[in-house]
Amino acid sequence: MIVIPRLARNLAFTFLLSLGLLVTAGATWAAAPSNLGQGLLYCRVHALPADLPAADTGKSALVLDLRYTMTDDTGATAFSAWLGFRTAAQPVLILINAGTGPALLRALAMRPQPSGVVALGPPLPAFTPDVPLKISPDTERRAYDAFDHGTAIESLTIEKIDKPRYDEASMVKDHASDSEQPAPDDADDAGVKPDAAKAKPAPPPQLIDLALQRAVQLHRALLALQKIPRA
Repeated sequence: MIVIPRLARNLAFTFLLSLGLLVTAGATWAAAPSNLGQGLLYCRVHALPADLPAADTGKSALVLDLRYTMTDDTGATAFSAWLGFRTAAQPVLILINAGTGPALLRALAMRPQPSGVVALGPPLPAFTPDVPLKISPDTERRAYDAFDHGTAIESLTIEKIDKPRYDEASMVKDHASDSEQPAPDDADDAGVKPDAAKAKPAPPPQLIDLALQRAVQLHRALLALQKIPRA
């Protein structure tokens, strides 16, 4: 019988424990997070623990998207362990919805307070997020899928405002057109004016991921109020 010295046993146990925690916490090289600017990263989780971000993302604030993420107790344990490795100096903004697995919702409900974790999403029977949101499930699903199909994250979070240019030349032109009498033969045989025939249909409204947009706005507000350090 080989007797292993106590120190060697302790070192071996510590090594195996550390290795187990790393594996449990999903120390894998998942897809690189998207950059939302001003020290905020975005990571979408499809599977646990494989999609959990690397440890070096702890230097930045993070939006962790757990919408439509289903997992078992093992994956939820990995998620809880990963949260424990992060520093509270930078927040973790977690997106949830009715498609988030019950095990993950239980892990969020049991997180220590304060933990630097803020959950955003619609109120659910089993979980009330820190920032409740009222979002159409259909719109949220379409915006979520759009990112997976290659839509730039900026177009899903930054609303485009089409402000027409109205300078002095435009004012003169409008004034002249208002002063002129319409020509009697200004319409075609069908009674449709040429300008009406050339009118283009209005483009569809921009698809916005409201939950992700709200997370970005919250981060910007925390920065402006100097509640969190700049990464």
